[in-house]
Amino acid sequence: MAYVNFAETAPALLFHAPAREQVRARGFSALEWSVVALARRDSLGSLRTPGRIARAMAAVFGTRSENPVADPRLEALRRTAVHAWHHSFAIPETEIERFYAAGFSPDQLQLLLTSISRDRAAGRRKA
Repeated sequence: MAYVNFAETAPALLFHAPAREQVRARGFSALEWSVVALARRDSLGSLRTPGRIARAMAAVFGTRSENPVADPRLEALRRTAVHAWHHSFAIPETEIERFYAAGFSPDQLQLLLTSISRDRAAGRRKA
């Protein structure tokens, strides 16, 4: 079998890695996918800011509360993913606006919702 080095014979433009912005526009990074996966376990209550009484009750009884992600971009992704895990495509408009304001695109929203709905459907079939 012969070896052909196409990098030397083909135009150089074909072998350049895509820019980071182009990769981000097509999908999510590994970190972002991990946030989506972790959001599966979060309750809708994790989207609300706990009040003074709720924090006191948690301190007394030692209940665990989900903490928001420190990065605002990843938190917007987590919030959208939590809604998608619980309500599929029924996401509040304010959360979609927050998702877009964080720098995500409509294609990424569609990818997120499609991925989560497939996973939800696969989980139901296994049960």
